[in-house]
Amino acid sequence: MTFALTSRERRGLLLLLVVVAAVRLATLGAYPLLDPTESRYAEIARKMLETGDWLVPQVDYGVPFWGKPPLSMWLSALAMAVFGVNEFAARLPSFLLLAGCGALVWQLAALRAGADAALWTLVAFATTGLVFISAGAVMTDPALVLATTVSMAGFWIALHGPESARRAAGFAFFAGLAAGLLAKGPVAVVLTMLPVGAWILWTRQWRAAWTRLPWLTGSLLMLALAVPWYWAAERASPGFLDYFLVGEHWKRFVEPGWKGDLYGQAHARPRGTIWVWWFVATLPWSPLAVGWLARALATRSDGARHLLRDPWCAYLLLWSLAPMLFFTVSGNVLPTYVLPGMPAFALLLCEFWRPSGTHLSTSARGLRPAVKLMVACGIGLLVVFLAVIVSQRQRFDVDLSHRALVRTYMATRASDADRLVYVGQRPISAEFYARGKAVKVEDMRALAAYRASPEADFFAVREVDLRNWSDADRAGLVDLGKFGEYRLLRETAR
Repeated sequence: MTFALTSRERRGLLLLLVVVAAVRLATLGAYPLLDPTESRYAEIARKMLETGDWLVPQVDYGVPFWGKPPLSMWLSALAMAVFGVNEFAARLPSFLLLAGCGALVWQLAALRAGADAALWTLVAFATTGLVFISAGAVMTDPALVLATTVSMAGFWIALHGPESARRAAGFAFFAGLAAGLLAKGPVAVVLTMLPVGAWILWTRQWRAAWTRLPWLTGSLLMLALAVPWYWAAERASPGFLDYFLVGEHWKRFVEPGWKGDLYGQAHARPRGTIWVWWFVATLPWSPLAVGWLARALATRSDGARHLLRDPWCAYLLLWSLAPMLFFTVSGNVLPTYVLPGMPAFALLLCEFWRPSGTHLSTSARGLRPAVKLMVACGIGLLVVFLAVIVSQRQRFDVDLSHRALVRTYMATRASDADRLVYVGQRPISAEFYARGKAVKVEDMRALAAYRASPEADFFAVREVDLRNWSDADRAGLVDLGKFGEYRLLRETAR
């Protein structure tokens, strides 16, 4: 089932792909790390690099972070070791991880229908909204999606790929499971085995699945790669396994607004919200996919039957739907939870949506409608993204991050001895940009020790709290400006 692009179409799509990747890479450091997610994982990685403790992630000095395994944080810390402590280094692993997913999407599409189909599918994947955004966000999800994609690609190639690649692909399936366990935990195994198991049941390919994958040695490989870290982390930080396995992997999903979250608030949503997130996350291609499916079902077309009867299409359908099916019953969801299904969505979309008709014209106007639409959507994605970065730069710096406040402090202080003190709450981005030197005090009584010291310290106070300060509390302080909800105050020199 092959199709051919013209040389003009091929060059246009390749140019679009290069521009999309270049823009994403070039903008990794163009805006600050956003609170709370990006700054949290970036600061954990920075602390790893600073302290040399790579075993147990630390949300604060000496305070373990039990929320996620460390794979993505290890990668950000390594990037910081090479490129310095900055936004570009913190985000670079996400870009590379999703580029790795793109390479696997290319390989699977090429095995199915050739190089032109692979290019067509890769461009669709790269221009899917959530994929593009996630490729420059400090999160654990890009590591998870590469892990699940390795496993899903490995399983398929082990069964249907070239004979020379099947053994390695079988072991890649289990290596991907191990990487998923180190990226986000047991949910990676669920999001892989759910579609694989359902596909085996649907197609009745028990024998092939059993004989062509190294289930015993592969499982041992998975355990050997993942279990040592879990064992060592529990020994170094008792209580980790109970919180992570029971709290993060059970209570978070079955208890709306779960109160046990140590690192923020659970994201309570009506059950089924994950499907809304999917539609938004897969823009600009979701209307196209939903429209095709609605027409196919309404007309009972051959395409709808092919979707279920063809083993490859059924595999992609189950793979792409697995995150939504799993999280439908969850009361705590985020848009990024749909990301593991994005590679399959791009492959499935391009299985049914391809340029049709002959194309003999050499003029730019002669591009087929599907190619024109893909190019237009890709350009539109870039325009919207760049417009948001430019128009919202002030908001990113002031309202969604404390980079501007910390930079003002660093530019104004007379010496390193002048401290930055947050009263009440300290956003995590402040820690990152202050390199762990932003102090936090709970109340005015604790602040008194800093007011009495000889240094000319700086105080970051929320405006709502500052209204309760008396004139005596404000005495000797200079207002340096408003930064979102905070005001930055400086002690006058003594």
